[in-house]
Amino acid sequence: MKIRAKMVVALAASLVAAGLVIPTVQPAYAASLAEVTSFGDNPGRMRMHVYVPDNRPSRPATVVAMHGCGGSGPGFYSGSEFAGLADRYGFIVIYPSATQQAGFGNCFDTWSDAAKRRGGGSDPVSLISMVRYVQQQYGADPDRVYATGSSSGGMMTNHMLALYPDVFKAGAAFMGVPFNCFAGAADYPPGSSQCTGGNMNRTPQQWGDAVRQAYPGYTGPRPRVQLWHGTNDTLVPYSLLQETIEQWTNVFGLSQNPTSTDTPQSGWNRRRYADSTGTVQVEAYSIQGAGHSLPSSGMAAAAVAFFGLTTTPGPTTPPPGPTTPPPGPTTPPPGPTTPPPGPTTPPPGTGSCSVSIELNAWNNGLTENITISNTGSTAVNGWSLAFTLPGGQTITSGWNASYSPSSGQVTARNVSYNAVIPARGSTTIGFQATHTGNTARPSSFTLNGQSCTLT
Repeated sequence: MKIRAKMVVALAASLVAAGLVIPTVQPAYAASLAEVTSFGDNPGRMRMHVYVPDNRPSRPATVVAMHGCGGSGPGFYSGSEFAGLADRYGFIVIYPSATQQAGFGNCFDTWSDAAKRRGGGSDPVSLISMVRYVQQQYGADPDRVYATGSSSGGMMTNHMLALYPDVFKAGAAFMGVPFNCFAGAADYPPGSSQCTGGNMNRTPQQWGDAVRQAYPGYTGPRPRVQLWHGTNDTLVPYSLLQETIEQWTNVFGLSQNPTSTDTPQSGWNRRRYADSTGTVQVEAYSIQGAGHSLPSSGMAAAAVAFFGLTTTPGPTTPPPGPTTPPPGPTTPPPGPTTPPPGPTTPPPGTGSCSVSIELNAWNNGLTENITISNTGSTAVNGWSLAFTLPGGQTITSGWNASYSPSSGQVTARNVSYNAVIPARGSTTIGFQATHTGNTARPSSFTLNGQSCTLT
């Protein structure tokens, strides 16, 4: 099995010495997703979007939320529940967009030598610049910085916790791999990878040493770690969850045996690893029957609760911003506890939707990311996308939608957090499939029964 898909504020002198000089710019307009084009040192050539809720405390927490391979910051904004939770609990969300290719496209760099060194360059330094920008522009609390992400973003979550334990308070990695799992760019998917080949097995000491060597001499507190993985994941093997547990429990000096196990809800099996004071330093969720499709409904809320951010803030006055909101999605995704509404808005008419496809194929498999754009003037409230898979292709797992059946005439239906596609807005879904030689794309799509334009 191989993967296919998918900051304490320092003194000015310290920032200059580290190469993390922050330009003075106006903050983003609150309560909308806004792009920041100048946020400091950016060796990873990344893009930055930020979501700043209207209602927040004077020193809000910061959550860095990272997409999977082939995705983007705006896509993770619209396809996950973190912005809705930010509205509820008053924290700021940074949505980075990776631009590294590594044979696939838009993956966070967790393989290069530069990325494996604290302050070495590439994406990790760019991410730290984003965090410092938010601390400078919005007075964000340097003691409450958190990382989370899915697939490639989950890998980068573990990566940042290892490199910058003095910056991050905790992290929640969905479908990630241990820090330093990839030997280099040649080991990174979609080619043959030792890391994700299904046979990675190091000792807890070896995994722990990798983290300790990332910041030699560091003796301060380590960020708490929450891990999520589907038991039927065929992109990033489920076995890597155990390897990641071994890494972080070794770093904390904890037993490999959990201090408690439970089932918070049906299909969620949780193992918790607490220290001698009873503080849970590592917890791991095995999601029964799930493929490479996390986080799904409610999981972002569990991550935010693990971070300790579920206290509703008092009202504050947002900092001054531009009089006109910058372009970008202005409708936050629905809250995590709201069930997907029924289709109360008539489906778009012919020509009011478009579909773009990113397909990556290898010898007997492929992944496909599908961006659905609502080109009409009214929101789509509840949707289904129908298409025909070319002959010989069979879906094995998917993300951001439910798929049925797995071959032939397929219908992808919205999940709870992306039921609404705003007017002029979009959402991205995707799947992994096997094939018998035919790697063609579907030739047509219909959204709620109406034909879409292929772009």
